Amino acid sequence: MEFNVKKLASDAGVFFSRAMQFTEEKLGQAEKTELDAHFENLLARADCTKNWTEKILRQTEVLLQPNPSARVEEFLYEKLDRKVPSRVTNGELLAQYMTEAANDFGPGTPYGKTLIKVGETQRRLGAAEREFIRSASINFLTPLRNFLEGDWKTISKERRILQNRRLDLDACKARLKKAKAAEAKAALWNDEVEKAEHEMRLTQTEFDRQAEVTRLLLEGISSTHVNHLRCLHEFVESQTNYYAQCYQFMLDLQKQLGSSKGELFSGTFVGNADSTSPAAAPSAPAVAAAPLPAVPTIPVVPTIVGVPNTVAEGVLNPNEVKPPASGTRKARVLYDYEAADSTELALLADEMITVYSLPGMDPDWLIGERGNQKGKVPVTYLELLS
Repeated sequence: MEFNVKKLASDAGVFFSRAMQFTEEKLGQAEKTELDAHFENLLARADCTKNWTEKILRQTEVLLQPNPSARVEEFLYEKLDRKVPSRVTNGELLAQYMTEAANDFGPGTPYGKTLIKVGETQRRLGAAEREFIRSASINFLTPLRNFLEGDWKTISKERRILQNRRLDLDACKARLKKAKAAEAKAALWNDEVEKAEHEMRLTQTEFDRQAEVTRLLLEGISSTHVNHLRCLHEFVESQTNYYAQCYQFMLDLQKQLGSSKGELFSGTFVGNADSTSPAAAPSAPAVAAAPLPAVPTIPVVPTIVGVPNTVAEGVLNPNEVKPPASGTRKARVLYDYEAADSTELALLADEMITVYSLPGMDPDWLIGERGNQKGKVPVTYLELLS
């Protein structure tokens, strides 16, 4: 019991001495041992690393999970050392709603079919997003957190110890200075001088030892940067794979929708081969009743009895194709397209061309005209203007 009381009294005395030294330094009434320039640079670099790592970590968390409530929930699960429950992504939830809507509207209707296709793509996008979040969390967020919660806490602890050792050293220097001043006044040897010198030697040794420990930890920040650089490359690779998957999924969906649109145009606007004038196909009323009334119409060149159908035979001579007498449709080109042969028309993005369809023609293609040039063009590369 007596030992504990003495220890508490000693600790209180040390704390009071450090507080006095710190206060006098702030007031400019006491000298302060300065660290060398290299050490100060190491401290500044460590602080900079800690601050930017925190900001990058927090913003990456926002990027991966924009919902603040979900982030708080995940944080609590991590602190409780429990597995974060699997959460449905927004894309997967949208896919579920689209599929259910398609079943209600009728999966056989044009709108229902399209909802199913788009919903399946949204499901694939959601699954890709889930994998990207998982990969980024493991390969990027976890190393950043480990630094802040592990290495940085150790560095901060050793820096506090170094600060205390420096305050002890400077307090001993101040006591030694006062003892020497008193000795000079009395003109005789003072035991206080010897005691102060002994304390200063001890505190100097402890300070030097702690400064070396702290220096080694601060120099380890370079290794931290190398590790974070590797993790950053892995994050970029995961993000690249994710966006590449999304791009491919959307291209596939665009082709599917383009094909469906072509089928819709074909079923609605291609004339009867036995008629001498443009006429709607028998399925036109059913398509017109579907929830896609705003789709632009494509003028059709009628089939003349006795005239060979070059498109049906697989041979197209652009010079022999005649546009309809009236009602041709304008279209804007969405992407560059390189003609595969002389029957196709090369396209440049954003240019305007005239388009129309032919009886028996592949629904994925239209006839395009630009000045004196004409040829087949893919529907998916066009935006039809009403």
